[in-house]
Amino acid sequence: MSFVPPPYPYERLEGLRERASRHEGGAIDCSIGTPVDAPPEFVIRELGRASGARGYPPSAGTLRYREAAAGWLSRRFGVELAESQLAACVGTKEFVASLATYLHLRRDDRDTVLYPAISYPTYAMGATLAGLRAVEVPWRDGSLDLDAVAPEDVRRALVLWSNSPSNPTGELDDLGAVARWGRENDVLVASDECYADFTWQDQPRSILQHGLDNVIAVHSVSKRSNLAGVRAGFYAGDADVVSYLRLVRQHAGLMVAAPVQSAVALAYDDDEHVELQRDTYYRRLQILGDALRAAGVHCPAPRGSFYLWCARPGMDGWQLAGWLAEVAGLIVSPGELYGSAGGDFARVAMVQPDDRLEIAAQRLRDWAESPHYD
Repeated sequence: MSFVPPPYPYERLEGLRERASRHEGGAIDCSIGTPVDAPPEFVIRELGRASGARGYPPSAGTLRYREAAAGWLSRRFGVELAESQLAACVGTKEFVASLATYLHLRRDDRDTVLYPAISYPTYAMGATLAGLRAVEVPWRDGSLDLDAVAPEDVRRALVLWSNSPSNPTGELDDLGAVARWGRENDVLVASDECYADFTWQDQPRSILQHGLDNVIAVHSVSKRSNLAGVRAGFYAGDADVVSYLRLVRQHAGLMVAAPVQSAVALAYDDDEHVELQRDTYYRRLQILGDALRAAGVHCPAPRGSFYLWCARPGMDGWQLAGWLAEVAGLIVSPGELYGSAGGDFARVAMVQPDDRLEIAAQRLRDWAESPHYD
């Protein structure tokens, strides 16, 4: 075999699970960013109707689906898009993993995917699956340090991935600067904005607010509406790029199930349930963040997302994850899963109900108040 897939990152956490489960009350899994709260009931009812299940749905998304997504972009970001500038995808992870493959068919003179040095691992894996080079872009003061990209890598770049709010760090990038860099260097910018609704400092942001030329934004209902299991999202931006991707993805048979499209359109029409979810995640960040800090863990409040990006003096990310499993029964993700630059950190996801996070918080407070506190 010329390519052996590496272990899936979260499968490496089994040892942590065993240690965390020794606590009375069991382990509290804050590793994978899987929503735990209920989706809107009106969305579930619409799924149950199975509207359109007999026929093949449009690969690009029904007009109703695209209108709902465009309406949300208008309300949330003040961006007005035409039908030709937006299309559906089968959950955004599928889109992230396949984008480089399809773009390379369009521009085979470029062979490099640029991606944040600390980031969701599928950006780099998408390059690997396409047989292309994956090149890290370092961070500086919470933003991509695009001046640090070598000139040769710029010339070979097919796409630059941006992620703001960032998974895992919670930082907010300067999307206007990223868009300008892409245009100046003739590099398509793909902006993963799946956590935009959970922006805590300033208003939610989209790269589309800085023009559509040579950019696409990627959005999902997985986080905003607790609908990760239905696998639905959309991409929007440069009309030529969207048109090309719509056609090639149609040939590949990629389509969101029709009942899902009907239900997700309702989710994009409604903002009230998202505001309630925002309040929930903000509260959880405070519950666990305060307790971690009391136990000597450095975890600044994130500027966006529902993750805490944590460090503890004298420990790398795996050691911190092991310590949290022992002390609080918490299962968290060592930062090395998000790139070697994250090796000294661990990510804690607010994906447990309040009462479970309160148990973890109490365990941390008990440890902090014990003679073992250092």
